[in-house]
Amino acid sequence: MKSTMLRLFAAAVLSVCALPVFSQTTSADIRHIVDTAITPLMTRDDIAGMAVGVIANGETHVFTYGVASKQTGKPVTGDTLFELGSVSKTFTATLASYAQLQGALSFSDPVSKYVPELRGTPFGDTVTLLDLATHTPGGLPLQVPDDVHDNAQLMQYFKAWKPRYPAGTYRTYANPGIGMLGLITAKTMRQDFDALMQQRLFPALGLTSTYIQVPAARMKDYAQGYAKDGAPVRVRPGVLSSEAYGVKATVTDMMRFVQANMNDAASIDATWQRAIIATHTGYLVAGPMTQDPIWEQYPYPAQLQALLDGNSPAMALEAQRVERMQPPQAPRGDVWINKTGSTNGFGAYVAFVPGQHVGIVMLANRNIPNTERVAAAYAIVTALLDAKAGR
Repeated sequence: MKSTMLRLFAAAVLSVCALPVFSQTTSADIRHIVDTAITPLMTRDDIAGMAVGVIANGETHVFTYGVASKQTGKPVTGDTLFELGSVSKTFTATLASYAQLQGALSFSDPVSKYVPELRGTPFGDTVTLLDLATHTPGGLPLQVPDDVHDNAQLMQYFKAWKPRYPAGTYRTYANPGIGMLGLITAKTMRQDFDALMQQRLFPALGLTSTYIQVPAARMKDYAQGYAKDGAPVRVRPGVLSSEAYGVKATVTDMMRFVQANMNDAASIDATWQRAIIATHTGYLVAGPMTQDPIWEQYPYPAQLQALLDGNSPAMALEAQRVERMQPPQAPRGDVWINKTGSTNGFGAYVAFVPGQHVGIVMLANRNIPNTERVAAAYAIVTALLDAKAGR
């Protein structure tokens, strides 16, 4: 793994060095920067189609590649819907942050305050909502267990769950934790989670092509995903899937979401904007990165090796001892904030530097290694920032 990272590092640096430097960056210049990084990535990983969005110089740019479906040959466009995988978790964190600002919940409260049936259990009494938002409940599995098929069985699972670590001491990346935060948030806001997202959060942020359940009229725009063996595949609904990995969106909508995260989007209600920025609060350090409510951040200027390490399989699959930040780190501009997301047939990466007002969205209809997404995005963003600085 280390040798692979180093090869990716060298390739990314060479790509950046080979790119032209522009003091006045044009759309054609930006296309060249993006093409230089994305074209070889698609060839190397046999990606059928990609949509890449770039925010630079206060403007948004969309670049599309390949096809949304090999069967139909329909090209990827700015209207193509991609599965976001775990990037969906950032929306769940935003909704929970909004609920906290509205007084419906507090991240410092234990789970049992909102789920009384879990009182008297380790999960209910020792795990806080902040632990759920930062992957530190005490050792949850990556996925909801296969024998859990509904919420009643989920509650039984949590009643019987035994922690491997004290809450708040180890980061174990997990869908059940953020999923429970989503369920609790919906309960405190007295509405179904899917409805809250599709009827309140997405419209409040001006996202007109973002869904948990893709409507029939938009199925024609829903890209076909492809598994590692090339078989066509799409995500299947399951327990906590909506809350943890169920969002589908266009690159255009995701760029607006990134703009909102950089406080650059117009016409967003002030409370929603505060909720978004609050998700950039740093609560703990795990390895090379600072863990926010779902978002992950690194000091800027970011080092590629730190990004590769922070988005490595080890960070997702192995327990990482954490150091709590006391007090928590307030949202700041001089950081690289990112999140990866995957389903069996799709891969996504979102990154931005708030203080530089530069960001990138990468959506593909194939699940490719995180390290390759990160290296390509780093090459693009670094070139854009160099161009902005006139270097």
